[in-house]
Amino acid sequence: MRIGLDGIPLGEIKTGVGHYTHELARALARAAPADEFELVSPHPYVADGGDEGEQMSPPNLRLMRARVNRILRRRWWSLGLPLYVRRVRFDLFHGTNYDVPLWGKCPTVVTVHDLSMFLHPETHEAHLVRRARRRLPMMARRATMIITPSQSVRRETCEHLGVGPEKVVAVPEAARRSFRPVTREETAEMRRRLKVEDEFILFVGTIEPRKNLLTLARAFDELLRATPLRPQLVIAGKEGWLTGELFSYLKGADVRERVRFTGYVTDEDLRALYSSCKAFVYPSLYEGFGLPPLEAMACGAPVITSRVPSLMETVGDAARLVPPTDSRELAQAIIRLLEDSGERERRSSAGLKRAAEFSWEKTATATLDVYREALKKGRQ
Repeated sequence: MRIGLDGIPLGEIKTGVGHYTHELARALARAAPADEFELVSPHPYVADGGDEGEQMSPPNLRLMRARVNRILRRRWWSLGLPLYVRRVRFDLFHGTNYDVPLWGKCPTVVTVHDLSMFLHPETHEAHLVRRARRRLPMMARRATMIITPSQSVRRETCEHLGVGPEKVVAVPEAARRSFRPVTREETAEMRRRLKVEDEFILFVGTIEPRKNLLTLARAFDELLRATPLRPQLVIAGKEGWLTGELFSYLKGADVRERVRFTGYVTDEDLRALYSSCKAFVYPSLYEGFGLPPLEAMACGAPVITSRVPSLMETVGDAARLVPPTDSRELAQAIIRLLEDSGERERRSSAGLKRAAEFSWEKTATATLDVYREALKKGRQ
């Protein structure tokens, strides 16, 4: 088979969807060496920032920049990509980021990572919410099959996008191979360079309202007020949107001197942060899957996260779960981990075992099954 995948998420520094697209494409190519896979985009690709050769692609995977004019580039999904798919004769196209070609005979699969635009519109910019609510139901109808990263998003997709359950398959994701525990000595240079102290709690992700960092900031403030503990709060990730409320709170709170924003970090630095933090805290209001908690677990970090359906699916019994908007309970959970070394060790051990249950090889195998179902439907 010749299979196309959406390469647009690789046109900028990778975050969640970019990592998903990259890891899935490489795992698919390894799992099906007789097939050809092509990541296609009308835009240039950003050089991969992975380490230890993880960026190397199998020989049956190509990154192809489609040479199209300005009009076809601007109307990529409605005109440019459908024409490209027809010209190169893909057997199937996988839209890894909510979109598929709007016309053509080629069977298509679309990944719906989450429905936050529908369920938590207040955490996004209004014009993007309007676009998603108009466009996503159309893409769901157009696609031959739909992949979601969790059963909870599968149920939401059927309910809110009006598609039958036989069309939607939950395929879990996984932590990248580079995420594994490293010794504290190996993290010393990173901590010195990023100005991270020996005792710190960690959050990783784009700084935006859905990640619920305001609740984390309030919990951290309470921790400092109620205990003699003085850890550093390290927030690693690029600044996103609608961040005013968080930064206004930090500007007026006593905690601001104990908070360290690192910005976007490389996988090597991220592995060191995960491996050396006292606790990884992820109080997100809503997720489609929740890769950062799984990555943290793969590095041996004890994890605290939100009691919301998709995150509960991902972390199982390995993490401490708290209500996402209860800053007091979150503060108590962090204090418990910081003060109880035995609890940290138990959570760390459980997290390593949980993370080992997921792999990109399993993700690729399940995704290939979805491709076969889409091809079968396309022949009917």
